[in-house]
Amino acid sequence: MAFGVFLSGFVIDEPAPYELFLVGLIGLWALFGLRISRTVAPLLILLIVFNIGGLIALTRMNDLEGAPLYIAVSVFLALTSVFFAAIIEDDERRLRLIFGAYIAAALVTAMLGILGYFGAIPGGERFTLYDRARGAFGDPNVFGPYLILPSLILMHGILNGRLAVAPFRLLALLILSFGIFLSFSRAAWGATALSMMLLVFVMLVSQRSGIFRLRVLVMALIGLLVLIAALIFALQFDAVSELFTVRAQLVQDYDGARFGRFERHKLGFLLAMEKPLGIGPLAFGPIYGEDTHNIWLKALLDYGWLGFVAYLALIVWTLVLGFRYLLRERSWQPYLMTAYIVFVAHVIVGTVIDTDHWRHFYLILGVLWGCFALERRHQREAQLVRRRPSIMGTSAVRMNNRIT
Repeated sequence: MAFGVFLSGFVIDEPAPYELFLVGLIGLWALFGLRISRTVAPLLILLIVFNIGGLIALTRMNDLEGAPLYIAVSVFLALTSVFFAAIIEDDERRLRLIFGAYIAAALVTAMLGILGYFGAIPGGERFTLYDRARGAFGDPNVFGPYLILPSLILMHGILNGRLAVAPFRLLALLILSFGIFLSFSRAAWGATALSMMLLVFVMLVSQRSGIFRLRVLVMALIGLLVLIAALIFALQFDAVSELFTVRAQLVQDYDGARFGRFERHKLGFLLAMEKPLGIGPLAFGPIYGEDTHNIWLKALLDYGWLGFVAYLALIVWTLVLGFRYLLRERSWQPYLMTAYIVFVAHVIVGTVIDTDHWRHFYLILGVLWGCFALERRHQREAQLVRRRPSIMGTSAVRMNNRIT
């Protein structure tokens, strides 16, 4: 399982080694007792309905081309999400294993992107695209966001963990942050900044100890200064400085221009109102010259109204449950907290970029629902413990009455 998670950091083409390995792993686990509980069942049902919408949209296409493979990958990713939720519910210790493998993969792919960007390794151009680091991914806009969750769990460990290992975590965080920066993905930059601010805020709210809050603030300030110093160092390279000046603009020419990204969004939503069954996967790009770059529009056009409603329900349901359980002190709270914060950032980012086939997004979704299942089981066990004294008390009263 850990090796499967590790492979999520190396996705240049579809199907990737991640798919091939997890197909066998999920199939093997299903043969030997993979259990889907009632808590995880809504995740499975909504993802099935979402993909049924995609299958229906296929029937609206004259030329299928790569659309069947696209839907096949969508179905597979949905199954991975349910798989991770189920195995986490079965044993919460797997959370540590999953996040450890994720951090390891992120560090390796980040180093490939950094070294490739500066030409420090043979064939380093394979790990860059358009003068941007992409690591072992096909797109810098996926590479950058992939590194956010491991960055956040490292940051949580720095703020809340043992000071003896803080320097090692800080070094790993710097590597991941530098990788995010060199991706030159505005979505990744914004999501990272938002996630880090939300993490500090949530940790301050969740703790009542004044000493702990002071530690969080001091450590966060030190981390911020280190990141600023690293950024200043990176900007000393002319190529980095020039591209940063261009990418730092909030709205690029291809965003606000006529028939740019935002104009295509308007045209796409108008088209979706006329096509309730959708137009089929990958059909938007050939019509308007570029893909949707909007997950909501993607859901409407590639999966139809049925898929859109299922996807919207899944996102809202996840956000509500995560918010409800966010501050409860549990052994899995750090994983739930960091995954939920990154999930919120990804939902926001989805308005300007397509997150449909991001492997790590489905992994995050599975982690969250696995934690929801752990919380539900914890609540049931707590109720049983509360009922036992009352049952024993009633039995004692009955015994006394009989004796009397």
